[in-house]
Amino acid sequence: MSLTLYRNGSVYSAADPLATAMLVDGDTVAWVGGEHAASSLQDGRMRVVDLQGALITPGFVDSHVHLTETGLALESLDLSQVRSAQELLAAVASVPESVAQVIGFGWDETLWTDPVLPSPAQLGRASGGREVYLARVDVHSALVSDALASRLGLAELDDWLGDGQVVRAAHVAVRDAVRQFSQPRRRELQQLALRSAARAGYVALAEMAIPAPGTVEDLSLLMEHSASAEYPQVLPYLAQLISSAEQGRDLLRDLAEQGVVPLGFAGDLNIDGSIGSRTALLREDYQDLSGHRGSQYLSEVQIAEHLAACSELGIQGGFHVIGDRGMDLAVQGLRSAEKQVGKAAIRAAAHRFEHAELADAEAINSLADYAVTVSMQASFDALWGGADGLYQQRLGARANGMNQLAAMYGAGVPVALGSDSPVTPLNPWASVKACLEHHQPEQRISARAAFIAHSRAGWRAAREPNPLIGQLAPGAPASYAIWQVDELMVQVADERVQSWSTDPRSRTPLLPALDTENLPRCLATVHRGAQLFWDDSAL
Repeated sequence: MSLTLYRNGSVYSAADPLATAMLVDGDTVAWVGGEHAASSLQDGRMRVVDLQGALITPGFVDSHVHLTETGLALESLDLSQVRSAQELLAAVASVPESVAQVIGFGWDETLWTDPVLPSPAQLGRASGGREVYLARVDVHSALVSDALASRLGLAELDDWLGDGQVVRAAHVAVRDAVRQFSQPRRRELQQLALRSAARAGYVALAEMAIPAPGTVEDLSLLMEHSASAEYPQVLPYLAQLISSAEQGRDLLRDLAEQGVVPLGFAGDLNIDGSIGSRTALLREDYQDLSGHRGSQYLSEVQIAEHLAACSELGIQGGFHVIGDRGMDLAVQGLRSAEKQVGKAAIRAAAHRFEHAELADAEAINSLADYAVTVSMQASFDALWGGADGLYQQRLGARANGMNQLAAMYGAGVPVALGSDSPVTPLNPWASVKACLEHHQPEQRISARAAFIAHSRAGWRAAREPNPLIGQLAPGAPASYAIWQVDELMVQVADERVQSWSTDPRSRTPLLPALDTENLPRCLATVHRGAQLFWDDSAL
């Protein structure tokens, strides 16, 4: 049946904040309203779903993911709970001998009592002589065994430190070697990641394709999955630096012949690295490594030429930028690009910067002035903020200026939320909760603002032409998720007013309470009318 009537629940809709029912006609929301009206509408043409108190919301959009790596991480060693080198070595030793290459993700030495890392030889002994690649939680550095280091000749690279941890060029060499998959293997990993995303309530994900061997093949396969209506939609970005519009046009033509039409040359086109791996570019030394201010991968000239060329082409350009000095370069690049093509062209292109973790008020105002969208990861603060967190260890007092969510909103910067999976899990409600509980109280935003940043704003960040997508109202695309929730409330971040309200006179759509024992559990995910995930045991 093309008509589906959902009843006896709650519908997050600005069209009717008190709605308990929704009618879907094929790939379009036909109506939202209350139970009395639903009884009048219901007839034999309809499939009727009793929500049993469940909540329907617009589906989530993740504004920054790496899908092939996410699939690989889901199949690899999960090292997020490791708390010492000994535990890490034990995890490596536990991998069955039938596994030829040991791969793991998620270790974070800042959580260890003793942060000393295992050596390549120790990793080799633990693995029984196998090659070992263990990505740090930020995926900007890794630990490798002696066998892998020897095969790739890492000792000849400037960024080989000899202690097992690889950064910059040495890490890129190892990462690219590990990513050399056959096409069936790539397809398998991507499908695993996309199915996981559907089960988490995502209807779309912005793929930030990194510059690496096989990247275009990755994107081509992802586009096939995206078009199949079996998986969440993929919003493709390619981290390809260009220096002129002519170069960009040639590249776009070549990509189109391979079935790839990127939304922009943006994403993890790195100006700098990460705080955790001490490669984010800072104005001052790292607190815990005197004389070191991170890594600069692009010059102001390259940044400006790229933004100007993308603006001239009318497509999005953008960069990965985390440190304050990295943001200085990004803003200087915007100003230099303005001299080449004019501010109107830059604003019209709707460029995007990823992460923007350490941005001061001047930089934030510049981002607003140039209409740059910022894709942020609220879960970064949840994991690494606070008095004893990684940011404090690496930056000292500067950690108080990290992840300026409320400041971005206050200045008018468009903000979209993402996970950077596999860096943090595909868990959208955890991200919304992180916005409510930011370690810096003045940077907290409401659950509603965070939810919009993780849904409708994600579509806007990708320049989706349909203005109705990302909301549940008559005429909008039928893209939604159904949730089992403990309680529904209006949640705000300002502690000067009542934080929780269920007063129906507020006319504010209700969202799940996020201070309960359980985060919402996804029961179904539907995108443009296509069923991506359905829990038959619950619905």
